[in-house]
Amino acid sequence: MTQENFDNLFYGASAKIRENAKLLRKELTTAEKVLWNKLRNRQLNGLKFRRQHPIDIFIADFYCHEKKLVVEVDGQIHNKQKEYDEGRTAELQRLGVSVIRFTNEEVENHVRDVYQRILTFCEDL
Repeated sequence: MTQENFDNLFYGASAKIRENAKLLRKELTTAEKVLWNKLRNRQLNGLKFRRQHPIDIFIADFYCHEKKLVVEVDGQIHNKQKEYDEGRTAELQRLGVSVIRFTNEEVENHVRDVYQRILTFCEDL
């Protein structure tokens, strides 16, 4: 991989952010594991998703570089940090990345619906 491709894939994420992402890959939440089992190995329309992917100063739960799409799975903590999440989404959009969010409960209880919504979102990009 060339340096330019590397930078484009990670949007200039620092080595520290990349290292943190690597650690987070080992500690997926239950909901993240459920969704990862549906997204991995190009199961969604042949699209490659990466889990705990570094982008600039952020770590996305899931990222599809081909569609420039971040999929976030939000736990209870996100109820208390709505402003932060909105700012984070705005920064990712500034980089040209779309964001779609789901709650843990949506993923754990309705993963087929979540999968279909991601598929529809990708088709519309």
